[in-house]
Amino acid sequence: MKPITFFTLLALLPFSVFSQPLKVATFNVSMEATNYRHLNMPPSDKVLQQVLSTGDNDQVKNIAEIIQRVNPDVILLNEFDYIQNKKSGVNAFVTRYLNVSQQGQAPLDYPYTYIAAVNTGQPTPFDLDNNGEATQYGNDAYGYGLYPGQYGMALLSKYPIKENDIRTFQYFKWKDMPNAQRPMLVSENQQSTDSAWYSDDEWNAFRLSSKSHWDIPVVVGDKTVHILAMHPTPPNFDGDEDRNGKRNSDEIRLMADYLSPKKGGYIYDDNGKQVTLSENSRFVLVGDFNAADIGDKYRKGVIEQLTEHPLVNNSVIPKSDGGANSSDLPYSNRFTAYWGARADYVLPSKYGMTVTDAGVFWPEKQSALHRLVKDRAASSDHRLVWVSLQLEE
Repeated sequence: MKPITFFTLLALLPFSVFSQPLKVATFNVSMEATNYRHLNMPPSDKVLQQVLSTGDNDQVKNIAEIIQRVNPDVILLNEFDYIQNKKSGVNAFVTRYLNVSQQGQAPLDYPYTYIAAVNTGQPTPFDLDNNGEATQYGNDAYGYGLYPGQYGMALLSKYPIKENDIRTFQYFKWKDMPNAQRPMLVSENQQSTDSAWYSDDEWNAFRLSSKSHWDIPVVVGDKTVHILAMHPTPPNFDGDEDRNGKRNSDEIRLMADYLSPKKGGYIYDDNGKQVTLSENSRFVLVGDFNAADIGDKYRKGVIEQLTEHPLVNNSVIPKSDGGANSSDLPYSNRFTAYWGARADYVLPSKYGMTVTDAGVFWPEKQSALHRLVKDRAASSDHRLVWVSLQLEE
């Protein structure tokens, strides 16, 4: 019998000894000005600053409690207004809400945060919705918004962020995507014409991302995980030209192409540098993608750009009992929004990590915690989605 060596003992140890746990979440929190109309303030980023300054907003307290109960290591917040001063923005949310126990839950701290400008509410000189009036904001902004930064994004992390290696794609032009789905005018008989919805001047200036696309490298132990964040425009609120539907699809495609050098060679970041992920990168795609994977809101071939991507692990779909009981549909347990769709995603890479658990925070009606999601005024019209991972050697 061969003697048992140190290396033999190592081989017999549990898998978890050699792996690092990581819980990643996304949550569309609806923390933008029009959600707080009761304050009677003009829509601007000052509204959220006011809400965050007090620490006593019940809706935001519920959002903080949900996050405390799930306790993710990294979380993307969608529809969190961009406030340039972190002290009155994302850091205020952490210190005044998450650092404070909500309903007896353990306080959470996220020492590392990231927030940056987005395209929503960024004014243009164009009449982008072709209503005969160029208003700069709303539908005529680079992304729909009544003021700059509305419906922004913020990332919270317990692990260090490689600030110098962050890549953003706010300014990437839609026209620079090969075979971009340029919206075309539609005739009275519902046929596409040879005339483009956006003029040449508009098309040459138009940014693809309705908010932004981010690659945020997070250091977990001795490994780097790329948090790939986005919030594509809803594929509606348009007409037969389907300008928002086509934009949503191409926004998702941009991130799908970014996953590999073979597909994303055309992509440049906001510094003008051509970039993609390198091969064998650990990543997690997160955000409100506004793209259902089944049901009446499903659009064929859109979300599959990610869920069926050869580098993406979509084998474990986050589910909830509350979602299952929200409708009679057999697939409603995967819903992440009260209006009935899987809209929010946490999709890890196949490389370098294993999914150990996943879920949607959506308590059943008979649960004492249903108070947190009983209606959109309780917290949000979306639910927090999370995935637990083990990072492999």
